[in-house]
Parts: sequence; structure tokens; C-alpha cells
Amino acid sequence: MKQFVQLYRSLDQTNSSIKKVQALVNYFDIADEKDALWTIALFSHRRPKRTVNTKVLREWAAELAGIPLWLFEDSYHIVGDLAETISLCLPAPRKQDDKNLCYWIDYVRSLKDLSEEEKKSKITSAWDSLESDARYLLNKFITGGFRVGVSQKTIVKALAKKYGLDEAVVSHKLMGNWSPDTHDLQSLLFDTSMADMDAKPFPFSLAYPLDQEVEDLGSLDSLLFEYKWDGIRGQLIKRNNEWYLWSRGEELITDRFPEFKSVLDINTDNFVLDGEIIIRKDGLIKDFQELQTRIGRKNVSKKKLQDSPAAFIAYDIMEFEGQDIRHLSQDERRKKLAPLITLLPNQQFSLSAEIKTSSWDDIKKLREEARSKKAEGVMIKQRSSPYQTGRKKGHWWKWKLDPYTIDAVMLYAQRGHGRRANLFSDFTFAVWDEGSLIPFAKAYSGLTDAEFKQITQWVNKNTIERFGPVRSVPAFHVFEIAFEGISLSKRHKSGVALRFPRIKRWRHDKQAKEANTLADLKKLL
Repeated sequence: MKQFVQLYRSLDQTNSSIKKVQALVNYFDIADEKDALWTIALFSHRRPKRTVNTKVLREWAAELAGIPLWLFEDSYHIVGDLAETISLCLPAPRKQDDKNLCYWIDYVRSLKDLSEEEKKSKITSAWDSLESDARYLLNKFITGGFRVGVSQKTIVKALAKKYGLDEAVVSHKLMGNWSPDTHDLQSLLFDTSMADMDAKPFPFSLAYPLDQEVEDLGSLDSLLFEYKWDGIRGQLIKRNNEWYLWSRGEELITDRFPEFKSVLDINTDNFVLDGEIIIRKDGLIKDFQELQTRIGRKNVSKKKLQDSPAAFIAYDIMEFEGQDIRHLSQDERRKKLAPLITLLPNQQFSLSAEIKTSSWDDIKKLREEARSKKAEGVMIKQRSSPYQTGRKKGHWWKWKLDPYTIDAVMLYAQRGHGRRANLFSDFTFAVWDEGSLIPFAKAYSGLTDAEFKQITQWVNKNTIERFGPVRSVPAFHVFEIAFEGISLSKRHKSGVALRFPRIKRWRHDKQAKEANTLADLKKLL
């Protein structure tokens, strides 16, 4: 565990990608293979599930620290991180335990089926045998909240450097439904056996936001234009007469979209499609919020399948007839994709249509009309581009629409987490409706550090009521809220739900009475 703690410290103390890669290589040089495998798993979001309710963790920590629960809770609200609060409050350990990372991972997982008293005994015993940083990491494992500032790309670079492998090969091998329970380091990185390869997806190719004049990207003839569909990115695999569906977050979601089983009805086998999962009914694409009702359901009812039928808009193909074709150009891949899509049921599958244009003015106009098609904007791709791993500049761009905006009044403020634990950074906003303010959105990003400090000072001086970490404040400050979409919602008092709300700017020039109304919001539907 000491080796892993040292690795964590090294990674946490630098923003340099080069230094992070070297720290990982140094760790892999000395770590036990099982510890190395679990480290790879932890840093690629395969952390243990939470095994203990955080409420009882707070109670046990306060008891062991010899402080009242209210004081621990207030400390938690200030620190903003439960694992860190516990590690700071506990007394020094009475013994030092030098067990390895795997031991502690198994220790945490063994808590799952224990009684509450047995869990308390094991956890307090662990706290009493680990120094502060090791306690902190153990608490992260217990709460299922382990995160560190290391991207998948950094892990890939470190493993490629350590073991002399191609980065694209490593990236592919880390995809899919593996775990330290099913693989060892050898089988994960070096095995060429196809036993578990059928379900394995490819790393997704990602687009850069357009940050230059669109005319500067090249000639119109060299570029492919498509709509940027407002769904969830998916990778659909058919190999050896079985099918699999992966989200971009590397989650296997096959069982949530049984409609796509129809890929098994065609004779063509061994292909991998990249595309967008949407809800399409009676030929019309529905709002993203309707898709959300499908995402979280592992068991989809017959009624839900009828009310919210899923469809797959394909815009790329990475494997065809068992061959990896990512090295081919965008145009060459599309020539293989188009006839394949015609074989699939058109209720569930369609080809993302190319936007035909003869001038830059045309493409700008078509982009502005994207919302009417339930799209977020336009995708621009070099026709000569291979299918890249990750985000590579100069190949794919996303040219999103400007967001909707509304002026709203802040009613509630809550302390943030991490480096913002001492600041109020999470806010609830409201608009006017018949003389009353109706809350409609929460947002926590968009202000500068100086503005967060300024609003925190104001909240501290003007709090009306306290609800744990939340403060209610007078209806005084107006903020411009930006968001990507809006839909009707029965779950919200306002009757609407926003997609990706965030603070665009602080409207010092407006009084609360000048904020927008609920009617203004609903005009955007």
C-alpha cells in the first residue's frame, strides 16, 4: 500500500503529463503484478463498488475521533470530501500495517455481506493501522469514490512505455469488460487469444470543438459534413453471430436496447459500428430527456419499448468482415458502411446523412437549423482521415450551436467540494411566475475564482436560513444561465428540465425583478 500511496502523491503533486507517465512507469517497475493490475483497473474506472453507507461511516469516524457528530458534519461541509475529513479527524494509528494494495481492495470488497457491527469492527481496525494518506485512499475505496487526475491516455502511454507496446494496441486492450478477477497482467496486455475478444470495442475517435473560422479548415470538397446528433455515443459490435453495445464510457449496455438485436437477422457478420443512440418514433427524433428514461433501465418493459423505441444512427465503421479498417480514409470506410446499413431494419438503423453543400454560407445556414432536426450542431471530418484513437487535432471537429440563455435569480447556495470546499459554488436558480420565484435549475460552473469568493462573502452575510450545507438567500443577484436543451418534465415544480445548465455570466447590471419568467422559458420548448 505504501508504494501505491507514494504513486498517488506523485500524481497528485504535478500537472505535467510527462511526469505523470514517468511516475506510473516507476511504479510498474517495482509493483507486484497483482497490485499493478489493480492500479490499472482503478485508474480506468474499474473501482470497487461502495460497500458501506456513508452515514454510518460518519458516525463511526466521529466516535473514534472523540468528537460530536455535529462537529464532524460541520468539518465535512468545510473540507468538502468525506474520505479526507475522516483521515484528518481520526487519531494517529496505534499500529502500522504494510499490507499491499490487493489486500486492501479485497478487504473492502469483503465488507459487502457483513452485518453493520462486523463492518464497523473491520473498518475501525483498518483505520487504526494506516497512516493518513493510506487511510484517505482506503476511505475512497470504501465509498466507491476513488478518482485521481490521470487520464486513460496517460495510463496507455505509461504501459506502452513500460512494456514496449504500441499505444493503439494498449488502448484497445484496456477497453471492454475486463477486471482483475478475470485477467492477469499477461492476459490483459499480451495474450492474442480471441476467447474474450468478441465483445471488445475499439477506442472511440473524438472530435475537437471548432476553435477557428470554419473556412480555414480547408476546401469544401475535402470535408464531410454531418449533423451532430443529440443522443449517446455507442459502439455496436456483431461478431460470431453475437452482438454487443457499448457506451462511450466503456459500459456494456446491450440489455438496455434490445431493439438492436435485429443485427443478428442479416448474414453479414464481424463488423463494428460507431454511431448515436437516439429515441425515434413515427419517423421523428425525440428529446434527449426521453432517451434518459431508457439509459438507466436494465429491464425495459414492453410499454417502454413501444413508447420510446431506440434507433441507431451510424456514422462510421471500424471493423468489416472481421478486418480492422480504421486505417482506411473516412470516405473509404463510408463506402463500406453505407451498403451495410441498407441490410439492417430501417426502423432501428439508419446512416447519418451527409450534408450536401456548395458554399460556406449554406453550411452555416444548415447549422443554424440543426435544432429543428434534434441535432446539437454540425460535425466536420476530413475525408482523408483514418479512424483515430482518442482526440487528435486536425481530423474531426464539432461545431455546436450557441446555447440557449435565460436570466435567473439565485435563491440557494451550497458549498462546493475539493478545492472549492470553503466556497459557495453550487447554486439554485429561479424565474418569475405570476409574482413568485419558481426554482428551475441548479448550476455550479462558469464563474471565476474571484467571483466565487465574492459571492461566498455575500452569502455569508445574507443567509436567511440554513439547511445543512445549503443556505437560502434573498432574491437579489441575477445570473445568465446557459443550457443545451429544454423539455417538459413532470418531476420538476417548474414543469421543465434543462440539459447541461451552467452559469454564463453574473448580471450585475440587472435587478431581480428584471429576470426572465417561466413563460419565457417555455417559449424555448
